[in-house]
Amino acid sequence: MRNEKKRDEVLIVDDFHPALLAGLSRLNFNFHYNPEITKERILDIIENYTGLIVRSKIECDVTFFEKAKQLKWIAKGGSGIDSIDEEQTIKRKILIINAPEGNRNAVAEHTIGLLLNLTNNIAHACNSIKKLHWDREANRGIEISEKVMGIIGFGNIGEILAKRLSGFDMKVLAYDKYKQIKSPFAIESTLEQIFAEADYLSLHVPLTKETKGMVNQAFISQFKKPIGLINASRGKVVVSKDVLQALELGQISFFGADVIENERLKKWSIIESNTYTRLLSMQNVIITPHIAGWTRESYRKISETLIEKIEQEISLDAIKK
Repeated sequence: MRNEKKRDEVLIVDDFHPALLAGLSRLNFNFHYNPEITKERILDIIENYTGLIVRSKIECDVTFFEKAKQLKWIAKGGSGIDSIDEEQTIKRKILIINAPEGNRNAVAEHTIGLLLNLTNNIAHACNSIKKLHWDREANRGIEISEKVMGIIGFGNIGEILAKRLSGFDMKVLAYDKYKQIKSPFAIESTLEQIFAEADYLSLHVPLTKETKGMVNQAFISQFKKPIGLINASRGKVVVSKDVLQALELGQISFFGADVIENERLKKWSIIESNTYTRLLSMQNVIITPHIAGWTRESYRKISETLIEKIEQEISLDAIKK
């Protein structure tokens, strides 16, 4: 009698579009969809699974991997994989799949939204009207046409952002330490060129030991003119207290962020509370709650992208074996 290969048991611990479940069914996986599961329960049962699909429900750290004895692969909804200990995955030969293609349009558009909002004082002007203050001069804007945007990190999101900005007739300088940039929408640049020319800077790097705290006072002080800073990558790439200081000194003209160092607002330290309270009181600061990649379209696209990659990298590979 022929021995049939046992199908992967897959645990899904966050909310995903139905397209993910339909795709897993089509690929003949056994899966358990439990978006309400607690972190403690995940640790209790993860030893029974060979696949995990997650957004941000749990940190895949050493403690997690010690319990995940059978785990072969992790699929992450979105682009960032900083919540997964890559050294452990390499050591244990666990495959990581992510879906930066699924939300790249959303993040690029959100970045442009922050840029246009802050250069044209849109949120501040609206809040003034709500207080019955009609003040045109205080809300005079700045056109971004012919200005210089620096992009650090030219992966899926950085590349799409450059393309979108081309429609605004901006000059885009792009820097990526690990990638040669060949784009009709950006000029491959050094950090020194960006420091010298940029009017605005948009960050699209992963959170690593190298990028953690990268944008600090020493970094900011190298720009030749005040810059508008946008961070839609990871909060810990930017040192918030240094950005506050640079805003107060006029080294930064505005700050738009979709992420901050500590996104658990109720667990802010006294220093964090003071820093963010002062930042949020400023007219030239907008902070959104990590929603850049959180659109109705990306909700579907992320699941579709994960299924495509699971089929290519796991299902088809299993068939070949």
